[in-house]
Amino acid sequence: MAATETLTAERILEATEEVLRRHGPAKATVVDVARALGVSHGSVYRHFRTKAALREAVTKRWLDRTSEALDGIAGDGARAPETRLRDWLAALFTAKRRKAGDDPELFATYSVLAGEQVGAVAEHIDELTEQLTRIVADGVAAGAFHSEDPAVSARAVFQATGRFHDPAYAGEWDRAEADADFAAAVDLLLRGLRA
Repeated sequence: MAATETLTAERILEATEEVLRRHGPAKATVVDVARALGVSHGSVYRHFRTKAALREAVTKRWLDRTSEALDGIAGDGARAPETRLRDWLAALFTAKRRKAGDDPELFATYSVLAGEQVGAVAEHIDELTEQLTRIVADGVAAGAFHSEDPAVSARAVFQATGRFHDPAYAGEWDRAEADADFAAAVDLLLRGLRA
């Protein structure tokens, strides 16, 4: 790290991601992160009190990239709710598929970290289902969807499409029939939601 560069939490998280990519979650240490930044490990601990806190923050950062991208679709009131729901689910599937395919080692690392960071994962799922709830509620308000409780319907949609976003199914995402299966599932869910 150049003497003029300020050590920030964001820089530490970037370095942590690179260290995790190189060493994997079992071997990556705070000392490795500090070495990559050219600082003492104490400097890293001033931003993140424990190794667990650092791992949680890097996991949350990774998960937030997906939820932030999807939030724009969920909040786009100019498009019909059915289109938004279809696009949101497709964007989630595409994002997860890209993460798994573009950098499988880092995806595997984050899958391990996500298993350790159940709080961050639960928060991420809550954010995603809240986005879906907004879409379903807008659909109900527009008369396009029927739902007694948009939050319950949103959770059901999220759970019903788990095969296309849960990392446990990553090995199936590149199968020849994956896109057709995804389209069929979304069509079925939309038929169920229509008024």
